[in-house]
Amino acid sequence: MRVLHFWPLDPFSRQVRLVLDEKSLKHQLQLETPWERPDDLMALNPAGTTPVLVDDSAGGHRVIIEARAILEYLEETTPSPCLLPGGPAERAEARRLADWFDRKFDGEVNAYLLHEKLEKTAQGLGAPDPAALRQGREHLRMHLDHMAWLLESRDGLAGPRYTLADIAAAAHLSCVDYLGDVPWDEFEPVKHWYQRVKCRPAFRGILADKLPGTPPSAHYADLDF
Repeated sequence: MRVLHFWPLDPFSRQVRLVLDEKSLKHQLQLETPWERPDDLMALNPAGTTPVLVDDSAGGHRVIIEARAILEYLEETTPSPCLLPGGPAERAEARRLADWFDRKFDGEVNAYLLHEKLEKTAQGLGAPDPAALRQGREHLRMHLDHMAWLLESRDGLAGPRYTLADIAAAAHLSCVDYLGDVPWDEFEPVKHWYQRVKCRPAFRGILADKLPGTPPSAHYADLDF
């Protein structure tokens, strides 16, 4: 059995959930609250962060920590369906874009919007800072503009295939969309791409997420928004 220790609105946990479902790998979800530093999570990962995958499916006991390591592990141990392109240059582009979202998008958008509207509320750290929210929304528009430019000539972010780059982008954007902060109608290529992604069966679990006290935006689970 595989057990994924996760937090629902953690975009890194969401990437792993999407890949597990894309590859039809049976697993259980173990909800964690990382800021409380629970004993079970700290025993698995001294950093106290999610996601953590515990894999006992092949007769051994493997603990894989952090999203990028888990995704590479799943791609190597379950290569079909393949979520990286075939050629070295194409794989490099998919990895580059996945890293873009994990580092740049996370630092310029999530660090403001998710922190102010979700993490501060969950941890009792006070009301959102309007200046931080404005900055996060400005950065979001810059990222959406870059995505729109990529999607003008590609079906997926890294090329014609659905790859880990699309999964990384969708995981991060879905968290912001949960809050209702994505101006979809101003970025039609990105909206059409995300509509296709939302229709994938692996996305159903993501769209069913609900945080107590913080309901999703009205269109969050709508496939035709």
